[in-house]
Amino acid sequence: MSANGDTHDHDHGDDAAAYVLGALGPREAAEYLRHVTVCPRCREELAALAPVADALASAVPQVPVPPDLRRRVTRAAEEQPHQEAKAVDRPRRRSSRFPKAGIALAAGVAAAGVALVLALVAPRPGHETSRVVSARVMGSPGTAQLRISHNHAELVVSHLPPPPAGRIYEVWLRHGSTAPAPTSALFGVTTGGAATVDVPGGLRGVSQVLVTQEPAGGSRVSTHRPVIVASLT
Repeated sequence: MSANGDTHDHDHGDDAAAYVLGALGPREAAEYLRHVTVCPRCREELAALAPVADALASAVPQVPVPPDLRRRVTRAAEEQPHQEAKAVDRPRRRSSRFPKAGIALAAGVAAAGVALVLALVAPRPGHETSRVVSARVMGSPGTAQLRISHNHAELVVSHLPPPPAGRIYEVWLRHGSTAPAPTSALFGVTTGGAATVDVPGGLRGVSQVLVTQEPAGGSRVSTHRPVIVASLT
């Protein structure tokens, strides 16, 4: 038993970093996962390192990929299974597991791989797929944000006071500098002031998403100043 009470064999001690970075082969990865099920120490190491690997995706700038690079990566991916098939019968050696220098090299290679994959799937400029827009909330301590994905939006509010009796919140869309147009989105909030509202229609040409308090049933012409404004330009 070790000094900290861990009775498990720790020749897997360096595998957490290699696993989250995708540097283990299929057989080693399977063996490591079996070990993790019975080793609390390795589970803790894996839980600590997993968010670091997840953060790599958001840390890499998204840029278009040159066509020749895309072809080279595709060709390498097609050749990889043949290389692994040749290596499957080689004797397995686990003398030093992953020494620190090896882990650093694996991390660098994996990070470069993540960057390359992200570049391949990254949207080109002008073809944004998702983002979050923070909205201004007037006259209350509430907060609101617009979650946009593939030209569609969802409004998420919290700590927003309920509208007065006989009134309701209504969503409006402004195109350019024109007057806001009403939508079919009418909503109230929970006792905690929360609501998630689907914004009807697409966002092409929309400059602002607004929310006002209107008579129950909604209005075709806004009767109050906006309480929420999310600007898209």
